[in-house]
Amino acid sequence: MRAVGGGAAGRKEVTALWLWLLLIATACGFVFLLLNLPDHHSRSGPGGERTGGPHLSAKDRLQIGDVMKLNVLPEEIEGHADVIAAEEDERISRSPPSTKEKIWMMQDQLIMARAYLQFASPHGSTHLIRELKMRMKEIERAISHSSGGSRLSGSALQKMKAMELTLSKAQRAYPHCSHMASKLRAMTYNSEELVRAHQTESSFLEQVAVRTLPKGHHCLAMQLTSEYFSLDSKEREFPKRFSMLMGDLNHYAIFSDNVLASAVVINSTIAASKNPKRVVFHIVTDALSFPAMKMWFLTNPPSPAPIQIESLDELKWLPADFSSRFKQKGIRDPRYTSALNHLRFYLPEVFPSLSKVLLLDHDVVVQKDLSRLWEIDMKGKVNGALETCSSGNGYNRLDNLVNFSDPSITNFFDAKACIYAFGMNIFDLKEWRNKGLTATYDKWFQAGKRRRLWKVGSLPVGQLVFYNQTVPLDHRWHVLGLGRNGNTRREEIESAAVIHYSGNLKPWLEISLPKYRDYWNRYLNYDNTYLQQCNIHR
Repeated sequence: MRAVGGGAAGRKEVTALWLWLLLIATACGFVFLLLNLPDHHSRSGPGGERTGGPHLSAKDRLQIGDVMKLNVLPEEIEGHADVIAAEEDERISRSPPSTKEKIWMMQDQLIMARAYLQFASPHGSTHLIRELKMRMKEIERAISHSSGGSRLSGSALQKMKAMELTLSKAQRAYPHCSHMASKLRAMTYNSEELVRAHQTESSFLEQVAVRTLPKGHHCLAMQLTSEYFSLDSKEREFPKRFSMLMGDLNHYAIFSDNVLASAVVINSTIAASKNPKRVVFHIVTDALSFPAMKMWFLTNPPSPAPIQIESLDELKWLPADFSSRFKQKGIRDPRYTSALNHLRFYLPEVFPSLSKVLLLDHDVVVQKDLSRLWEIDMKGKVNGALETCSSGNGYNRLDNLVNFSDPSITNFFDAKACIYAFGMNIFDLKEWRNKGLTATYDKWFQAGKRRRLWKVGSLPVGQLVFYNQTVPLDHRWHVLGLGRNGNTRREEIESAAVIHYSGNLKPWLEISLPKYRDYWNRYLNYDNTYLQQCNIHR
């Protein structure tokens, strides 16, 4: 899909065009200077170096010449020129002084010829254009036939003189570089407008793909909801084997409105658990998704683990406007406006009888037993999470999420503090209650409504709430980026306890990365009747 990576490609194109403009202008300067020298046959200084005129190293000549080929990207030019220029300099250095001088002169002639050809008018002299191309081929052959230690043949010198005459004709035909600069400016402007249009289109298409529920998933929700309401009230309840809030069990929380994504999290957790009887699942969803979510797990129970499913509407202690308070003008991405994403800041209230809970996002897959997370020494802190800047990536610092121009931020936080990930977090709810972090969240949320203190979403404000209250987990517990980064190594993925499809390319979408999709697909039974009826396949 064109949406993916569209913004990055557009920025590269604009950067490339401006670099071309700068280098072409430089080339024009060389053309003007070289063609107006009083004597094209420069004098030789000690060691055979030319004097009395501008000297271009082999690397300079190659780089400026290659820029005339506008189909080559600047970053390709730089790396390619370094290698070729080194070989060219070494070969020329072995030639006699007079030969070196002649080769340099021929290379300068090629640069000028390419400049004229690049900006020749389509209505100009076709004879001159053909002549320039022919002379260029002759000069290129003469240079390629020259070798270290040999002198140029008489025919090569004749070709140089012929090229000099042709360039004189071109100078008379194209006396100024102003036309070249005007044409480049027009090309740059048109290209920038095209890039802006493509960026807008790409961003829109990507957001549509991310926010639009696939047809099969919509069908599944409708089927499950319809069947749920056909059940008797007693049939809508899970069997009560024992108290769901027994403190000596491992409690997993998932806040989601996506049925299949939640099913994959639960199925993978059961499959990886060494003792699934000690696992308890808690799902909180919105009122619209509640019937479908309940029906799925009534017909596909995560045996032997018990499961509890609640609706946001059942949490009467939440603020009355909780489901709508996160919507912002101009922001429609549900990742940033969903009340379920902010429910994480009320965990002690959601689970008043629990001392610890593991919160999993619905775009993760569990690959290893997670029970050891309950044994980690939290060192008196509240949140156990993956530190995202251990590699030294400056983007994962606090000042990239939070507005440090505001004194209320600057006075209390370190701009270079590391960002901690959401997606798999172990929370000590006792410490949370003792430190009153829910009240801290409410305070910052209200401050953020009055003035812009951070970027959209729950991650930025979460960094403030859990500032100095987070203990870093070993990186093998949680691998990020499978929803945006195709460079994650297979070994890194398969050794991780939890893999996280963070990013736009979720595994249930058609735009997901195919190489990572199977890690998610393996935890769904595609022979399930509901999936078959709704045409949901791998």
